[in-house]
Amino acid sequence: MKLVLAIIQEKDAGKLQAQLNEHKIIATQLPTKGGFLRAKNVTYMIGLDDERVPELLDLIKDSCQARDQYVTPPINLVGSINDTAYPVEVEVGGATVMVLPIESFFRF
Repeated sequence: MKLVLAIIQEKDAGKLQAQLNEHKIIATQLPTKGGFLRAKNVTYMIGLDDERVPELLDLIKDSCQARDQYVTPPINLVGSINDTAYPVEVEVGGATVMVLPIESFFRF
């Protein structure tokens, strides 16, 4: 048995949740926030059998695509000539996924 932690952008959560429901994969959602962009994310905690992990990873990969977006950095660079922060292009979205072994699993 494995515990999968998947951190995805909030915009991708609805699509992923629909896929999880369709494939009868139970997940717990936690609202989270990224540190650099301060963007809202959703962290999924999913416990499932080892043989279903590849299926889940495919669903996450298909549902959570990275894309480019312009954002204004929260702080200016030291030594900047003016106080205006200029938008920069960054890649957002996608998914950060960790697969951990589970020693025991109980449902009460």
